[in-house]
Amino acid sequence: MLLKRIVVCLDVRDGKTTKGIKFKGNVDIGDPVEMAEKYYNEGVDELVFYDITASSEKRGIMIDVVEKVAEKIFIPFSVGGGISNVSDMRRVILAGAEKISVNSQAVNNPSIIEEGASLFGRQCIVLGMDALADPDMPSGYRIVINGGRTPTSLDALNWAKEAEKLGAGEIVLNSIDADGTKNGYEINLTSMISGNVGIPVVASGGAGTPEHLKNVFTSGKADAALIASMVHYGHYTISEIKQYLKESGVAVRLDW
Repeated sequence: MLLKRIVVCLDVRDGKTTKGIKFKGNVDIGDPVEMAEKYYNEGVDELVFYDITASSEKRGIMIDVVEKVAEKIFIPFSVGGGISNVSDMRRVILAGAEKISVNSQAVNNPSIIEEGASLFGRQCIVLGMDALADPDMPSGYRIVINGGRTPTSLDALNWAKEAEKLGAGEIVLNSIDADGTKNGYEINLTSMISGNVGIPVVASGGAGTPEHLKNVFTSGKADAALIASMVHYGHYTISEIKQYLKESGVAVRLDW
């Protein structure tokens, strides 16, 4: 049985970890390097670092912060934000990341997925998808880019399938409607994408309790669950979440 993964997300703005609700009202909550080390020591399976304003500000990622985080952790580390080409990907990998996440740039230039997978292997290329419920779309969900600021004409399910064909090795699927609400993941969206692609899907947006993770692993068929608020604000520790999942029959890595 494949183990389900717990992934902590560090949204970074101006060198500080930040958190908002539905991509709005962000407040700074800590130092990303210190937080990364804390979660690593607690036993998190992976970390994701997003420079959330790099794309909208049309600048490169904060590579110095990436390097500092990579020095403190020894688990898979995914980095996204402001990655415009394979040269940017190479810089991020050389800075210590194992995976590169592309979101807005992949929508604007889908070939970046293909080029990245060809050069670095598809296991390195993660598609970040921000989806918004929209009854006008065939799947019921529309892709939004630039940190939730710009709606596109892309249907979420069609885009997921296309990205897999291009070479994406994993999808981080974020529900904008659920993001930061702590009311639970968008199960319908997650199960639909998970059931229609052959690559791992990481559920994102809405985690508030360990039960929410259990639900997205079982009903949502997710391979991994991304969390932020529930650990950033001290409501739960990684070990508490994993212990609950184990007792609920979900296979997770226990090694703290």
